Amino acid sequence: MGLRAEAPVTLAQVRRFSPAERWVHRTAAALMGVCVITAACLYIPQLAELVGRRELVVRIHECAGLALPVPVLAGLASRAFRADLRFLNRFGPHDRVWLRAALRRDRRPSSRPAGKFNAGQKIYAAWIAGATLVMLGTGLLMWFTHLTPLMWRTNATFVHDWLALTIGIVLAGHIGMALGDPEARRGLRTGSVSREWAESEHPLWKL
Repeated sequence: MGLRAEAPVTLAQVRRFSPAERWVHRTAAALMGVCVITAACLYIPQLAELVGRRELVVRIHECAGLALPVPVLAGLASRAFRADLRFLNRFGPHDRVWLRAALRRDRRPSSRPAGKFNAGQKIYAAWIAGATLVMLGTGLLMWFTHLTPLMWRTNATFVHDWLALTIGIVLAGHIGMALGDPEARRGLRTGSVSREWAESEHPLWKL
């Protein structure tokens, strides 16, 4: 997969993500970005006029959408990736505490206990995975028009369009939060984070 060798981790650092996990995130993010950009070019008149070549944009959008699950499926070959999926799928009492603090806008680390992933990250991961599957299913219904009744295709188009808008908004929020946390971005870029950040933001994570 063209992964670079791991950089050595110092005592002041903690290994957060393996090369395979970073590859999955980057590849899936790139494909999602292509889907969002091409969708915008298809539905926003000003962008449609600027880009032109609608048929090519449609084909790129379809190919990126079909390829979107591939990085995750390939990532299942990684033990570290499978382990993180298990972490993301477990919702404990501390996650409810984290959510209550988030709703109160209480930003104190002591009020937001978290393991390797906090409750917000778990909810986002579950939501984006479900939304991607729905988008894939509705997209296939829209693509293979001869296989389904007209009402099915109409409903699929409605769901696909509005869910696409919702995904765009949620992704914007996700990117905004990432921009506000340089250490989290560093973890995805290099695989390592500072021990101080890990102990402050994810105190229940077994380092």
